[in-house]
Amino acid sequence: MEIQKTQHQLVPADLNSWKGRKEWFFNRKFTHHYEAYYEGPYKRLEVWEKKILSDLITADKRVKTLLEFGCGTTRFTRWWKDIGIEATGGDISPFMLAQALHLFDGDLVMADSHYLPFKDKTFDAVAFIATFEYYKDPIQVLREAARVAKYGIIMGMMNKITPKFIRRRVQQFIGKNQYYNTARFYTPQKLIQLIHQALPDKAYTIEWKATGLPQWFPVQEWHLPIGDFFGLYIQFKDVENGK
Repeated sequence: MEIQKTQHQLVPADLNSWKGRKEWFFNRKFTHHYEAYYEGPYKRLEVWEKKILSDLITADKRVKTLLEFGCGTTRFTRWWKDIGIEATGGDISPFMLAQALHLFDGDLVMADSHYLPFKDKTFDAVAFIATFEYYKDPIQVLREAARVAKYGIIMGMMNKITPKFIRRRVQQFIGKNQYYNTARFYTPQKLIQLIHQALPDKAYTIEWKATGLPQWFPVQEWHLPIGDFFGLYIQFKDVENGK
């Protein structure tokens, strides 16, 4: 009887977490509320996030295909087609991809971002939207993205310098917001330093914008490194054509 009870108690834990990983995206308790979060308190910010990401990547007219890694439930992956880009999604979380299968009609792959399972220059661009903050070796991830992408890398980041900094830290301290526990936050300047370190032999330019300012603020996007979120595009130069 005790053995049966122990086995019965183990089942929910096994089904709700993935191989003992602590990150929130390996815990079904959090992944199953991801879409609802965007439909609730995050909805207004999502509109501005998509606007600055669109402005950055559509300026590069060469980009027609894209791999979004860390696609999660495909919240943004489903959106790229609205701005004329064909997207493929990739993620390491089986819980996220289980939802993505029902929400996205494009191609999906389960893999590790540090070792992308694609040939060189498979896609015009690679995207990381609110996922790069969780990578253990960000330099390796950038190098893999630069290998797989033909023209550039688009990144949407949770900004370290935010009006919500104190609230974010308090939530981390009391364990209320599991999304931040294993995250590493960047500023645009810090991320650019990392990019230079990762891609010393690559010719590129970088553009970025910030958003995520209070609703009452007179502007909602700017080139100051302050706000909940910033978008950054690494555009590879066409060396062969001198561009």
